[in-house]
Amino acid sequence: MTNPLLSEWDTRFEMPPFDKIEDSQFEEAVDAALAEAREAVDAIAKSEASPTFANTVEALERADETLGRILSVFYTLASTDSNPERQRLQREFSRKLSAYSSEVAMNADLFARIETLWQQRDSLDLTDEQHRLLYLTRRSFVRAGAQLEGFPRDRLSEVKARLSSLGTQFTQNILADEREWAMELAEADLEGLPQFVIDGARAAGAERGLDGPAITLSRSLIVPFLQFSPRRDLRETAWRAWTSRGANGGETDNRDIAAEVLQLREERAMLLGYDSFADYKLETEMAKTPGAVRDLLMKVWTPAKEAADADATRLAAMMHADGVNGDLEPWDWRYYSEKRRKEDHDLDEAELKPYFQLDRMLEAAFACANRLFGIEAQPVDIPVHHPDVRAYEITRNGAHVSIFLGDYFARGGKRSGAWCTTLRNQQKLAGDIRPVVLNVCNFAKPTEGQPALLSYDDARTLFHEFGHALHQMLSDVTYESVSGTSVARDFVELPSQLYEHWLEVPEVLSEFATHAETGEPIPEALRDRLLAATTHDMGFQTVEYIGSALVDLEFHAEEAPDDPMERQAEILESIGMPAAIPMRHATPHFAHVFAGDGYSSAYYSYMWSEVMDADAFAAFEEAGGAFDPERAKALEDDILSKGGTEEAETLYTRFRGRMPGVEALLKGRGLIDA
Repeated sequence: MTNPLLSEWDTRFEMPPFDKIEDSQFEEAVDAALAEAREAVDAIAKSEASPTFANTVEALERADETLGRILSVFYTLASTDSNPERQRLQREFSRKLSAYSSEVAMNADLFARIETLWQQRDSLDLTDEQHRLLYLTRRSFVRAGAQLEGFPRDRLSEVKARLSSLGTQFTQNILADEREWAMELAEADLEGLPQFVIDGARAAGAERGLDGPAITLSRSLIVPFLQFSPRRDLRETAWRAWTSRGANGGETDNRDIAAEVLQLREERAMLLGYDSFADYKLETEMAKTPGAVRDLLMKVWTPAKEAADADATRLAAMMHADGVNGDLEPWDWRYYSEKRRKEDHDLDEAELKPYFQLDRMLEAAFACANRLFGIEAQPVDIPVHHPDVRAYEITRNGAHVSIFLGDYFARGGKRSGAWCTTLRNQQKLAGDIRPVVLNVCNFAKPTEGQPALLSYDDARTLFHEFGHALHQMLSDVTYESVSGTSVARDFVELPSQLYEHWLEVPEVLSEFATHAETGEPIPEALRDRLLAATTHDMGFQTVEYIGSALVDLEFHAEEAPDDPMERQAEILESIGMPAAIPMRHATPHFAHVFAGDGYSSAYYSYMWSEVMDADAFAAFEEAGGAFDPERAKALEDDILSKGGTEEAETLYTRFRGRMPGVEALLKGRGLIDA
């Protein structure tokens, strides 16, 4: 049989033919695509023709098109519906892809052609985007070790290969721990839980093949359980399981992996001439230096900790009033914080949640995008990677813009968390290529026939990931390397965090937050109480985040620790981390940082972007309101369409006229008076 991964896809919108693809076909396809890519790179490097932008940089852009197409399919399946064979292939491919990447980066003839073009850049009559691509291409080669020789060159290849392998293993270990743990509940254990949590537990138990309800390590199930279960012993069991992922001993323990990763990253930075891995990593970000990151985090830390400490005192008093003696523990915080929210804001999650249906929140995200950017979404019947996936064609004025896929429900084999990725990126080099964009979440799947209900935080996550999707959909560049979200890590969260603000617009909630049973819109009084409570527990949320961001930064800004867990504890103690608030992501399951280099030294980037998103939404409010057409056009023209074609600071300054300070963030989080 012909391998469909190596054939032209004659499906609608050239979607991958998921219904014809089998795991057994990937190895052959990847090997063939790697051979094709190597041949293309070799032809560029050994060409006797003088280097030109077209025969070198543009040719390199297209050298691994087939490989990228196949891998986008594979990693979509491996991250959303893993199985033992796909995990084996992940480990195999990480080795092969690392070797290929090193071969390209260390190809002296290829780099010589790029260097020649760089030295001649002022006489090449390049467009601004071409000049940017040449700059980024050369920079990526230099940062990958192209200028090294001898032992440092060979050792860097070994280090990168080992890091790739460790990152894959780190991810698979977390997934194994999440897949294997479940806490079965007796009917009596359900007492005090709202119906949506009970329904989620029953669905989770059924999905695991258990006889009754169960709590799993899906965030959309375990967090509400911690919020609502009056059983302190069960909350403790669930919390300990949630926070010990990757640290349970045995084959899935990630602590030694984390230590080795930090040591290898430090060695990588030293080989390239940097003082630390953080110096290496932050060089290409807006922040530039570890000191700038530390300065931002500590400016927010002080008021955040003050707020958290004040909240802890009140929550402890509530706990003691319940007859529970001793200290407030981490498994107590969410339970008493939820009680406090009800006291302070008259909000009951059981009353609130029926107004946040997944279907309606997705409609809201589409509707806001329509009002801002004129795009429309229509369901389409195309091959998708799982029966739960929803598919839409995105159009504007009748013209095709993108395919959007939404994979929203948790399941065994799906990586935890939420993310945006692509099966195809926007570009024009190979024709008018429009993107295929995928949002992945882990919402609790309802029982058969029931609507999927989200928490308000879940709804924010949906809007967040759709903001990333808009960055991909509205990209309008020539070269794939600078399309969509290919921009500084501490800028890439701006569009996603900015889009969350539209969920808070009262008219959006009034239209789309409708009751799952009655269809009635959310009452204005309830809506207003919800919006008034958006900064509830912000001390906790900020402290748990900054704890993780600072540990990540210090791990990479100093000598690699022999024992990361010991160093983690020292860092948290040095800043006075409250005992009842753990890091959002402890080291053994800190996938942002250890599953790959993406957010290593850069977990701070969410907060760096938040400084801008608060200021950017204020630009709308200062103009004609949340849907001001001129500001929307500027957002698309100056940021969303531009990808990485210019420096992030240049893009933002063009949109806003200046860079913001940290005050907008502090006000938005309710940590200082508005």
